[in-house]
Amino acid sequence: MEVIVLASNRSLLLIFLVFASLLSKNVTHVSAANYTKPHRKVSSLRVERIRKHLNSINKPPVFTIQSPDGDVIDCVPRRKQPALDHPLLKHHKIQKAPRTMPKMMGKETTDDVKEAASVLEGAWQMWHVNGTRCPKGTVPIRRNTMDDVLRAKSLFDFGKKRRSIHLDQRTEKPDALGTNGHEHAIAYTETSSEIYGAKATINVWDPKIEQVNEFSLSQIWILSGSFVGPDLNSIEAGWQVSPELYGDNRPRLFTYWTSDSYQATGCYNLLCSGFIQTNNKIAIGAAISPLSTFSGNQFDITILIWKDPKLGNWWMGLGDKTLVGYWPAELFTHLADHATTVEWGGEVVNTRASGRHTTTQMGSGHFPDEGFGKSSYFRNLEIVDSDNSLVPVRDVKILAENTECYDIKSSSSNEWGTYFYYGGPGFNPRCA
Repeated sequence: MEVIVLASNRSLLLIFLVFASLLSKNVTHVSAANYTKPHRKVSSLRVERIRKHLNSINKPPVFTIQSPDGDVIDCVPRRKQPALDHPLLKHHKIQKAPRTMPKMMGKETTDDVKEAASVLEGAWQMWHVNGTRCPKGTVPIRRNTMDDVLRAKSLFDFGKKRRSIHLDQRTEKPDALGTNGHEHAIAYTETSSEIYGAKATINVWDPKIEQVNEFSLSQIWILSGSFVGPDLNSIEAGWQVSPELYGDNRPRLFTYWTSDSYQATGCYNLLCSGFIQTNNKIAIGAAISPLSTFSGNQFDITILIWKDPKLGNWWMGLGDKTLVGYWPAELFTHLADHATTVEWGGEVVNTRASGRHTTTQMGSGHFPDEGFGKSSYFRNLEIVDSDNSLVPVRDVKILAENTECYDIKSSSSNEWGTYFYYGGPGFNPRCA
């Protein structure tokens, strides 16, 4: 299989995913205008609580950058970032870089793969467009607003994932076997060996979202702990479209963590104390650009998460050499040691707000059978072993709750290693 950035002169082929004959009314996806509707009346007490919370996470900047997409990026001194407010990190000394990077297992990169991975070079986040960057010694943080918080169900829920399955319904199987409106198409690996990280290159699209409180994401999960109890530890990173969280429908780089099965600990991005950012050029939560198009140019990002064998912190990297920051070992219980499961793939929320399955798309919004340039992919799946070496994943299991709505197909090749296509349109004649 050739790994190239396709350039096509053909017009985009538009495929209707929802058929009028099956609908009693038109189906529409939310647009940016829908997110600015007036909020219900808010008490002065709640407003004051929200302002206090915003003041705690919007740290005073030394420099501010206005992004063309409407975001405000604050350049905050590295030692003043929200992470260090965590009670377990009061005396934490920021690690500037990991002692060692994971070793490559004799892997050679072809020219084609280099070309496909080159999308990280230059302006790949929208706030980069005017060429302005945060000064050294600072980190770029997307500023949060009153409207961002008011879109959430509550102040407690702001920046948190809702649990995808009730604890009494869990089984000893991957997180993707959840219910409660979350649907997945994932590949996963479970080995008897200890896992110390994972890597993949993820195709970036802009899936359409039907309801403001639904999302579509594509990510890596690093997991340890019990799926049947309240102690599951998870580290996550990828891209997502979440109108509720960001107020628009743009794909954005994101991180997440929890040490108690999504109950009280952890959050997205830097919306609570925890993740420590070290990079002054990458804004977590900022929009990604450019994006893949149907039968057109394909763009992807490479994400690596691994445990520093010396200090035990879990680092996140982009591309081959860009360090973003890390989750301190102090945040976790089971992941303070090692991971037991890795998952790669897509997740959506299906609220069934219209009495049927959502039309929120996963990946490109097309099924995996359509292949390169049409369906979204993960490629070059790898894990980090106990020797701090990146090892290609040879055997993955795949899982999707409802293959008529979202599906996944895996394979392997010399250039892409283990890879898979995944996704789908949601509601269609076979998915009601």
